[in-house]
Amino acid sequence: MHKILSLTSMTTSGKIALGVVASGALVAAWLLTGSRKEKTRDFVSKKSENLKTILKPEKSVSDDQDFYYI
Repeated sequence: MHKILSLTSMTTSGKIALGVVASGALVAAWLLTGSRKEKTRDFVSKKSENLKTILKPEKSVSDDQDFYYI
């Protein structure tokens, strides 16, 4: 038989973690329904493009004086 985990036997940190996960799921469901879906999709895509440009390393142009040939 499987033992069912009840809230009374959970630790306080476990209850808090469960609450945070459940709250996050509710917020995600709310953001991805109705008219907010398009706005959320646009916002996330703009922020991800922003992050890509920030994390992309710049290519430096160097001339031949920086290289030593052996």
